[in-house]
Parts: sequence; C-alpha cells; structure tokens
Amino acid sequence: MTRGARASVIALVLLASACKSGRPIVVLNRDLPARSPERIMERMLAADTARARYYSAKAAVDVQLPDGSKSFKAQLRSVEDSVVWVSVVPALGIEVARILLTTDSVKLLDKLNDQFFVGDTAAAKKRFGLQPSLSLFQQALMGRPIGFDTQEKYRSDREDGCYVLTSREKRRFVRAAEDISPADTLARDRDMAERRLERTLRRAEEKEAIIYRYWVEPDSFRVVRVTVSDLVRDQVADVRYEQRACAEGRYLPTFIRITLSEPGRMATGTLELSRISTEGPLQVPFKIPEKYVPMP
Repeated sequence: MTRGARASVIALVLLASACKSGRPIVVLNRDLPARSPERIMERMLAADTARARYYSAKAAVDVQLPDGSKSFKAQLRSVEDSVVWVSVVPALGIEVARILLTTDSVKLLDKLNDQFFVGDTAAAKKRFGLQPSLSLFQQALMGRPIGFDTQEKYRSDREDGCYVLTSREKRRFVRAAEDISPADTLARDRDMAERRLERTLRRAEEKEAIIYRYWVEPDSFRVVRVTVSDLVRDQVADVRYEQRACAEGRYLPTFIRITLSEPGRMATGTLELSRISTEGPLQVPFKIPEKYVPMP
C-alpha cells in the first residue's frame, strides 16, 4: 500500500462556495458574563442550522503522522447518515486512491499498486491504526457540535474567550480527560498523581465514561471546537473549526483541523475546503477491478 493511499485513509478518519474566501474564527481573550448551561445550549442549538442531505467539495488535505507528513488534493462527496466518498488526486489529475466509508465499513482502492481493502471499521483500525467514524466526519464537515445530546446535563464555564460546555460526568473523570489530552486546557489545574489517574481510568472503564467539551463563540454561539475523550480506550479526538464561509445559505467550515491521539500515537489532519455544494443526488461509484488483489 502506498504512503499516499494510507495517508488518505488517515485523513478520512481525522477530518468554497458562494462566499469564496473564509473568514478566520477569532477567539479573543475577554471577560464574558456568566451564563447557565441551559441558556448556552439554547443559543447554540439555535445557531446549529447547518444540515444538508448532500455535501460535496474539493479539499486540500495535509496529514501529519509520527513517521512523517503528506499533502494531497481530494474530492469529497457525502450523503447524510449513509456514506462518504473520497477520490484522492495528488498530481496531474490522476486518481491514485478511492475510499468509501459507511456507518460500519471501509472500502479502499489503491490504484498505484492494484490493491484493495474491504472491512468493517474495527478491521480498518487494526489495518491502519485508527478507527474511522462516519458520524464524526459528517458532523465535522457541517461544523456541528459533534456528539451533542440534548437530553444530557452539561456544566458551563468560560475559557479562551469562549463559553465551554462539558458533559456532566464526575469531576475526577473530567480531570482525567484533560490529563490524557495532548492540550491540557483546564485553568489553574494540577495534573492527577499517576496512581490516582490510573484508578480513575479504571473507574471510568466500569462506567464507560466519555467526556464531551464544546467551545462556543459568544457572539454567534457557533461551536468552534469539540473534544471527545474516551477514558476507556484512552483516546481523544480534538476537532477545530478554524474558518467558516457562506456556502449556499449555510455558514460552513472552510478550514478544519482534526487531531486524534492515544498513548504513544498522535495524528493531525487539516482540510481546506472549497467549491462546497449541497446539491444532490450524488454519485459515489466504487467498483473493484478484477485484477486487484487484497492488501497484505
């Protein structure tokens, strides 16, 4: 399997338009009035209007892995709750890889080596090191609060010029989520002692604790950052919507940064998106040629 094809899978795991140039999302360090979690949730959900059955775009992708980095161009097509299709075209307009991601499966064509991969998302994790998530990727393309549950209870805080909503797990679980995160952000926080952290993670495993945090811009009440900390698997997903622009009446991300981390491993991918369209239906062709062989 080529390094480019592998990087394209990692980019899919991680994460223009009527208004061509995106405006950076600026987070100012300023004092904010305190707001209740219920009020922040109400305003955030009112601002979360970016939904579309169909989505297509061109993407400039950069992936940074422990063993190096890779940049390439890609075409994205997405059908909500169904499929994401990616065509990787790094140079000269010649497609080198094609990927099809569904809710529970991954298919990949490596056109440079006449190889293919077909398996469920667990098999993809075993083969590529990271487990793809259709829901996470599609919500990220829309700039939405990934994994937000209106039936859950949340704490509210203020940090880096934003309101922050945190899922209301026990506070020691929240601290543990911060301690395993590559970017520890709790103010005036002292990391747990190693033994206490280990005990807390064991308790979290019994409870299957997952901590969600949402940074909400105080003027528009749009989400600018989401972290999902899985304390059972010791994994963290950090999604940042760094630029947005108007696309067919929707204010969608045009620059997304996604970081996935686990002990001893971290991968970061950026997507610079252009020519965004929400028109459909979309074709997502995927056929394995007879001469292709399974990836070793």
